[in-house]
Amino acid sequence: MRAEVHQVADGTYLVHGNNVNWVILKDGDDLTLIDTGYPGDRPGILESLAAVGGSPEAVSAVLITHAHNDHLGSAEYLRSTYGTPVYLHPAEVPHARRDFLHQATLGDVVRNVWRPGMLPWAAHVIKVGGMEHNPVTAPEPFPAAGALDLPGRPVPVHTPGHTDGHCVYHLPGAGIVVSGDALVSGHAVSWTKGPQLLPGFFDHDRDRVVASLDLIAGLDGDTLLPGHGPVHRGAMRAAAEQARDRATRGSGTKKAR
Repeated sequence: MRAEVHQVADGTYLVHGNNVNWVILKDGDDLTLIDTGYPGDRPGILESLAAVGGSPEAVSAVLITHAHNDHLGSAEYLRSTYGTPVYLHPAEVPHARRDFLHQATLGDVVRNVWRPGMLPWAAHVIKVGGMEHNPVTAPEPFPAAGALDLPGRPVPVHTPGHTDGHCVYHLPGAGIVVSGDALVSGHAVSWTKGPQLLPGFFDHDRDRVVASLDLIAGLDGDTLLPGHGPVHRGAMRAAAEQARDRATRGSGTKKAR
């Protein structure tokens, strides 16, 4: 599968990989890469950088929303090969090193095998390296508070729950929120379209996921770039409220810890 690159604003690109997205921010010749897909998405990462007129050498930093393998896939490759710093929330740094692992287990998948698309999704995850041991050797916490001095001037916003250190990235000037897995618009195992939470078994702490919707709702923006699903246009408050309503009416169960 080739990566699909969609320009959503000046210097901002949403890229669809293998059932997961990443975002490229471009300022002149310099790039910021937010998330890096599965390990098997590496050709797509490189293709997408070239498609926007860039290269791995032009990536000033990799920002990670959270350290699951479908978002962390090529972070260590870029760090070790090109010296690209990999930044995360301080609470997510040890997760990226694999000091511990907060993600759905094989048992969680088996208990949710009734969901539409679960078996093809699980087979796909294995194929693209989703179950590999894939740490970042030297991840770093954000170098400063507030807007980062990187292309796009992204502002990390701590939205814990999916993992303890999950962050979304706000682009205030463009009215864009890069939401990772805190708020998505679709998933291979969901029959729902539009703003939603992932099925609950994917989350480390479902209650905190729901609470973090308040933080997203308070961000000024009308374009959501999720970790899964297509771009969503509309106010952040309305998107967060729609996801909360859907979760309240019948989302997946809280993940066992």
